[in-house]
Amino acid sequence: MSAQIIDGKAIAASVRAQVAVKTLEFVARTGVTPCLTVVLVGEDPASQVYVRNKGKACSDAGILSRQIDLPATTSEAQLLSLIAELNADRSVHGILVQLPVPGHIDEARVIEAIAPEKDVDGFHPMNAGRLFTGGVSCLPCTPYGIMKMLEHEGVALKGKNAVVVGRSNIVGKPMAILLLARHATVTICHSRTADLEAVCRNADILVAAVGRAEMVRGSWIKPGAVVIDVGMNRNAEGKLCGDVAFAEAREVASKITPVPGGVGPMTIAMLIQNTLEAAERQVAARA
Repeated sequence: MSAQIIDGKAIAASVRAQVAVKTLEFVARTGVTPCLTVVLVGEDPASQVYVRNKGKACSDAGILSRQIDLPATTSEAQLLSLIAELNADRSVHGILVQLPVPGHIDEARVIEAIAPEKDVDGFHPMNAGRLFTGGVSCLPCTPYGIMKMLEHEGVALKGKNAVVVGRSNIVGKPMAILLLARHATVTICHSRTADLEAVCRNADILVAAVGRAEMVRGSWIKPGAVVIDVGMNRNAEGKLCGDVAFAEAREVASKITPVPGGVGPMTIAMLIQNTLEAAERQVAARA
């Protein structure tokens, strides 16, 4: 029997609708409209699409979206100066510098320059530390979205074996911490893990976030496992695909996310959720 498809578009639409309601209530209560400012350096086509989608999601939820476009020749000092201005602007509640930035700009310095309370991507080292220690912070949007999906699908995590393939700061590491916080037993794997196939086959929940097209085969999956595919790749035919061989995996798993239409829509939904939560915390801190 084929696995149930986890519909990321539908779950994301539900989250976005909830944020829209909460935003209306927040504006009515405080007189403050949450504001996200997105900074785009250069003209990367994929980044332009992402930024446009983020702007539309904000608008639909009643969140003010500002976009600042900078030329690819912008210096690191100029970008850091702009971030300092946005940090000081009380009307801006969320700051997002669209990555990647041009090569002459140090990405880490840019991330660290954003005020932690306005870091709606959840990448600042202080927010990473709060996540690690169980404090209140903006959570990285993709892992946060995956947790929402698992919750929506009623997937039990307590005492289960969760395997995360990939160790990036954006997905793999925070994903593992969030699963651990829900009492799963977590293994983090990567391309150099010995007998990766055997480790994956032990997973009740398998999260693939390694960036290799269809690397995880159906034979790697434990019968009845829940499979979350974070990958966004092109296969040999140029077709969009994930890190999991979907057709094979679907015959073994109990639930699986498709690519596209799985994890992707959740990332933007959680970004607007983070923006609203950041605005709520900032307004409360000033009261």
